[in-house]
Order: sequence, then C-alpha cells, then structure tokens
Amino acid sequence: MKRPFSVLFLSPVLALAVNGAAMAQEDGSQVVLPLEAQTCDLPTAPPRIPDDATYDQLVEAKGKVSEFQGELQAYRDCLEGATDPENLTEGNRIALNDAHNYSVSMEERVAEQFNVAVRSYKARQSKEEG
Repeated sequence: MKRPFSVLFLSPVLALAVNGAAMAQEDGSQVVLPLEAQTCDLPTAPPRIPDDATYDQLVEAKGKVSEFQGELQAYRDCLEGATDPENLTEGNRIALNDAHNYSVSMEERVAEQFNVAVRSYKARQSKEEG
C-alpha cells in the first residue's frame, strides 16, 4: 500500500519528537517511550476527502474516519497497557504524554477535515435546491 507523502513525513517527525530529542530530566532520565510502548502501532490517517465530495464519498469517508478513530483508541490503550507505572521515569511519562497528545491531535485534524467536507457538501446541496 502506498502511503501519502504527509504520512511518510509525519512518522519520522513523531519519532524524533518522542524518541530523538532525548532531553535529560531532573531525575537523570531521558524523554523516551518505554520499550514496551514503542511496539504500539500509530495508525495511518485515512486519505483526504475531496473538496467536491459526493454523498457516497462522504459515507465512505465516515466509515474510514470511524475506523481510524477506533485504531487510535487501540493505540492509546496500547500505550497505557504497555507500561508499568511504578517503573516509569519522568522522561517516560513525558514521552507517553506526548505520544498520546499527538494521537489526539491527529484525530481532531481528521475529524475537522470530515466536518469541513460535510459542510461543503451541504452548502452545495442548498445552492442546487435554491
């Protein structure tokens, strides 16, 4: 499966943000995901919805958005379940929080794209009716 350019770009950026900038914390730890959490699979966002999407395209997109949201929840559950809270360093906690927040922002962006497409469709429909 060919991935869109934005996905190819964002994955390394997230990896750098979560793993790369290993900054030392007061407790001597580094900002890095715990090893178990590094196995969690961040899903790929669904394809962008066309600006002039038809009703059928919106129905298909809604299904893909819903599937993506479920995959993101599974990712967040994996992050939470893959760690032993008692063994986390401050750096681990920061990295887990950043990974969680990134997945939430992905979900918000995809949902907003869908909402924009729906509003555009409704506006086109009301012009055709009027």
